[in-house]
Amino acid sequence: MEVPPGAGLPDGMTVDAEGFLWVGLWGGWAVRRYAPDGTLDRVVRLPVSQVTSCAFGGPDLDELYLTSAARGLTGDALRREPHAGALFRCRPGVRGLPGVAFAG
Repeated sequence: MEVPPGAGLPDGMTVDAEGFLWVGLWGGWAVRRYAPDGTLDRVVRLPVSQVTSCAFGGPDLDELYLTSAARGLTGDALRREPHAGALFRCRPGVRGLPGVAFAG
């Protein structure tokens, strides 16, 4: 997996049931999906620059929840990104994996 310069910094990640990696990009306005061989498969663009993490949820694990931050944004940046810090949801057409309970 390679994130090109200027595309944001990898932050929170999750894996779907097909074995693809979803990566939130801080400063990148997006979440990217990477194939097991590291190639870019898909980009989900968001109206916020600071995407922090992603996780599958919903009864069928077919909803992808995307978190963002407003940290460090002031004045003009906040006016350009009124949804900074919001939680987003999309249905990407794939399912996530069930969580594993902590045993300790």
